[in-house]
Amino acid sequence: MSKFDYEVSRRVAAMDAPFYALVMAAYRQADTENARKIEAAWPDVVAELQARYHAPGGALDGES
Repeated sequence: MSKFDYEVSRRVAAMDAPFYALVMAAYRQADTENARKIEAAWPDVVAELQARYHAPGGALDGES
């Protein structure tokens, strides 16, 4: 990590994004090792992200 990473994290935090949105975004950008860590820590979030990725418009059954 670097000071740049820290500064970007401050800007991201200021967006007040929901926690699971941040986890999904992190997973989208993760390298293989970090993706495995996210998969281990939040398997349900990864499963939902994958389901939404393949769903039309990201909407799951019953959502519009």
